[in-house]
Amino acid sequence: MLSTFSGLPRTAWIVFSGTVVNRLGYLVTPFLVFFLGSRGIPTDQIPYILGALGAGNLVGPAVGGLLADRIGRRATMLTGLLGTAAGQGLLFAAPNTVTLAAAAALLSGAGSMVGPAAGALLSDSVTADRRRAAFSLFHWAVNIGTAVAGVLGGFLAARGYWLLFVVNAASTLAYALIAATMLPRGRTAVPSKADGQGYGVVARDPLMRALLPLFYVALIIYTLTEVALPLAIRDDGLSATTLGLMSTLNAVLVVVLQPVATTVLARFRQIPVYVAGSILTALGVALTGLAHTTWAYAATVVLWSLGEATLGGTAGAIVAGLAPTHARGRYQGAYQWTWGVARFTALALGTTLYANTGPAFIWWFSALAGVAAALAIGALAPAIGRRAGNAETAVPETATKDAGAELADA
Repeated sequence: MLSTFSGLPRTAWIVFSGTVVNRLGYLVTPFLVFFLGSRGIPTDQIPYILGALGAGNLVGPAVGGLLADRIGRRATMLTGLLGTAAGQGLLFAAPNTVTLAAAAALLSGAGSMVGPAAGALLSDSVTADRRRAAFSLFHWAVNIGTAVAGVLGGFLAARGYWLLFVVNAASTLAYALIAATMLPRGRTAVPSKADGQGYGVVARDPLMRALLPLFYVALIIYTLTEVALPLAIRDDGLSATTLGLMSTLNAVLVVVLQPVATTVLARFRQIPVYVAGSILTALGVALTGLAHTTWAYAATVVLWSLGEATLGGTAGAIVAGLAPTHARGRYQGAYQWTWGVARFTALALGTTLYANTGPAFIWWFSALAGVAAALAIGALAPAIGRRAGNAETAVPETATKDAGAELADA
């Protein structure tokens, strides 16, 4: 089952292990609303704190990608991890809404700096033919840790919210120790007038300009499982226990099936795999609109969980294949920033659209927009394939010109 992961370099397994340890302690954010209630924060002020948490997720990936190229992958990861631990302490001790919001922004901003640097480090460490396996392993680590954290969080919260903060900070600092003592520094960018050391290198790339909006659509649809699924279950008169069962089912399926899917699908090109997984996810979310019983909801969860397991870390690997060597951090930062924007959009607008336009709009959007975005990425496969083969040596000007020609050909 794990044969596809065999032969990956030591760095990939260190990132895997550190990510599992870190995500095992991912406890504070899921229970933040309950913690704020226990602190006596008025309900009408909680959205300000949650908004600050979301804003941090918009800033962190962009900063993390930039720093990964400027000061190195390991240094950026350590900055993010130590900042996350500090944010957890400040959030626990913050005396009022303003300071809670500031701490929440620090917590999410620092935490989301780590992913782009880790993705760039993986790209540095593996050959082009092993990127997909490395990013799938990274994605699997996130799911393993998150699945265990979901169970652990409920157990600890019942015994005191302070335990959530202690375990979360301890797991974050443990990853920081692993990174500091075991990970290589990673590449830093070579200064270039054309590059400018900013995100212009990404903005000038026509393939990335085409891909990121399509990824954005797919990521919105996936995030709707956090918004529209609970609302649909509630509207059908089912209990919160049903939602908990669906979350557990998704976590178990992805943890068990992702390494199997990665092994089975390794013989196929990554773009068709991405398209198939994205369509499965979109249709699974869309079919939620036809579910009205626990078993029916479970069937839809199985479908979009299969899609998630199929996707694995494929999107990150696609982006890594397009990135010039000196800009890997910023390319990963741009992708994960897109994820942050998509999640912010879905969480901010999902409930409003569900209530004001009706659930059918959500489900039809998932089906039509999800399938269309997946097929559009499939249409870009020839251009992506040609670029991926040249990404190791491309310079910004050359990459931009080649991408424009390939995009026109596609």
